[in-house]
Amino acid sequence: MADRRSVVARTEPRVLPSRFLTPDDLVEMFELPSVETVYQWRRKRTGPRGFRVGRHLRFDPADVRAWVESQIKGAAA
Repeated sequence: MADRRSVVARTEPRVLPSRFLTPDDLVEMFELPSVETVYQWRRKRTGPRGFRVGRHLRFDPADVRAWVESQIKGAAA
């Protein structure tokens, strides 16, 4: 029964926080190997759009959601 609940939880859309996201947030959300993956996405311009606040990288949850939707549409093609 626990397996079924975990599958259901993965298919439902996750609610993104209302605050700006950090690279560590993206690592946790997408279960990435490390924060370096997020920085590689940024260098290659393949990840969600981010911006700097001083020396800190942040992501707007709406931009992350739009990026995820574009990845889903691209995978379906």
